[in-house]
Amino acid sequence: MMTLKQAKIGDTVTVVKLHGEGAVKRRIMDMGITKGVSVHIRKVAPLGDPIEVTVRGYELSIRKADADMIEVQ
Repeated sequence: MMTLKQAKIGDTVTVVKLHGEGAVKRRIMDMGITKGVSVHIRKVAPLGDPIEVTVRGYELSIRKADADMIEVQ
């Protein structure tokens, strides 16, 4: 199992499953990250948090803790 947090800069991955409960999972889904969507890793902040990704044609910054809940392939 690989998570979005483990993906390298420049990778394009596909979301397989969202882990997490309730409000956290809902917030991730509201950002457009759902099962089957492609996510491109654009860059990582100097201290490693947050991660900037492109999803559904727009740029999004996501915390490492949230990225660790997103299983990708």
